[in-house]
Formats: sequence, structure tokens, C-alpha cells
Amino acid sequence: MNDKEISAPSAAPGLAIDVRGLSRKFGAFLAVDNLSFSVKQGEIFGFLGANGAGKSTTIRMLCGLLKPTAGTALVGGVDVSSNPEGVKRAIGYMSQKFSLYELLTVDQNIEFFGGIYGLSGERLADRRKFVLEMAGLKGRETTLTRELPGGWRQRLALGCAILHEPRIVFLDEPTGGVDPLSRRRFWDLIGSLSRHGVTVLVTTHYLDEAEHCHRIAIIQAGRLAALGTATELKQVFSSRPIVEIHAAQPVQAMAILDRHAGVEKTGLFGTAVHAVLKDASADPAALAAALTAEGIDVNSIGAVSPSLEDVFLDVVERVGAA
Repeated sequence: MNDKEISAPSAAPGLAIDVRGLSRKFGAFLAVDNLSFSVKQGEIFGFLGANGAGKSTTIRMLCGLLKPTAGTALVGGVDVSSNPEGVKRAIGYMSQKFSLYELLTVDQNIEFFGGIYGLSGERLADRRKFVLEMAGLKGRETTLTRELPGGWRQRLALGCAILHEPRIVFLDEPTGGVDPLSRRRFWDLIGSLSRHGVTVLVTTHYLDEAEHCHRIAIIQAGRLAALGTATELKQVFSSRPIVEIHAAQPVQAMAILDRHAGVEKTGLFGTAVHAVLKDASADPAALAAALTAEGIDVNSIGAVSPSLEDVFLDVVERVGAA
């Protein structure tokens, strides 16, 4: 090989997505900073982060829509920098905003996206039938898309994104604004895709949904802050128990507990207060006594298992303080 030649990066066996040192600058602003992770074939990979953390920028790079400033990313073995069009042909993508044409009917949307993906004849007819059955839209082929309930529209959008049977699918907050039952059905579809060997990278701001992912990456300020299964991520609290307190005045209870020697920090979770203890020696009964002494009625108090929301907030706080 000539000294000036650079060998193309190659994906490790069994990986659908391989990201190494990926960065993106906008002027002086570093939106994505040296990001490295990989996604296995058939894996549901959750990608979590606060608004502005760098999630959408990363996804745009992985979809071939934005050229990286530095680093490499292989999607389906295709280099996003040198062959973005090849990446686009190999993936399915469902954007954060509703991605279909609302003034077209269900059938017209399917035919339009089928044409974009080069489908015609018998294959398009087969895929059309699949989408209608998957989305529960048989009999509604002539309905304007804007007239569909949110859950059906999202399933139709997913169907159009996988018309060409891609092996890798990117879903950017796919269940935003839909009801809980529709969210559950949508995740059933994601699980079915994974069982059939399709790799799914999904972002969501519903942290309970992330529990369905095989692994989760948390990105903060453009950097990878945590990576692992939900169980592995929750180990961050293995030596710091979480106590849930139901009290008549939760905000006042938080202020009192924040001053307690055994409490590291507190947070509101619905109408309850979660108190992270500094170590396992702290006694929840002592917390209840401290609240009662300050005139706060405690309805219940006890240790709880950490949620992904606990993990997410803890990781974001630690990275922000670093």
C-alpha cells in the first residue's frame, strides 16, 4: 500500500453500527464530542439525553445527513463520511416530527414512499399489505392521513420507514404525543422488528420506554456519559439507597431532607420525594423523624428500586458537575 493511501474502516463482525471518536462542530461549538459506541445486529439500542445534548446531531450523522467533523461511523458496514447515499439506501428513518404527507391518503403515502425506495409491482403490493396490517389500517386506505388518530399515524410512519425492509432503523422520539396504549402497541412493533433481526436505534423522552431497550446510552453535552443495560446502569445506586417519601408537603419535605446529614440529594417524582442516601447505613426511620419534628406529616416512607429516571438525573448531574 502506498504511504498516502488510507485503508477504509471496517465494521467488527456482528455489529450493525460502529461509532469511533465521532465529533461534530458548528463553528466553535462542539455539539458531539469524541463519541464511541457500537450496536449489535438485532439490538434495540436506546439513545437518551436532554434537549441539546447532541442526540439529533449524532443521528443525523449516522443517517448520512450531516458530515462528521472527526471520527468514523459505519452503519451496515457503510462509511457515513465517504458514502452517505449508501447509508440512506440501507436504513429506515422516522423523524421526531411527523414525517408523512398529511394531505395524502394512507394509500398515497405508501405508494409515494414505495416509489422513493424503488419498489414497484408485486413487491410494492406485498409491502403495502404488510404496512396496512401492521398499522391496523385495513379499510382506511382512502382516509386522509391528517384525519388518523396519533397512534395510527405513528404506526403508518413506521410502516413507510420500513417499506424497503431495511436491516437498520432509526426512530427519533417515535411516540411523542400519543396515548399510553398506542405507545405500548408501538413498542410491541419495535420488539417484533428486533426479533426478526432488525437493528433499532431509538431516542425517547419517556424513560419507562427505555426499559424495553437491550442497552442504553446516555449522552450529555455531546459526550457519552453512561452505557449499559438498564440493570447495569442502575448499579450506580448499589451503595446509595433511594428512599421514597409520601408527605403532605413534598416541597417543604425536600428542603428539610436536603439539610439531613444522611441525605445526598432529593428530587420530586410525581407527588413523592426520592431521597438518595449517602450510604446504606442511613436509616429511613430517622428521615421520617426529622420530617415529623419539623411538622411534616409523613404518609409512608421506604426504600425503592432505582428507576431509569433516577439514573438519568444522577448521570446528568454528575457529568454537569465535572
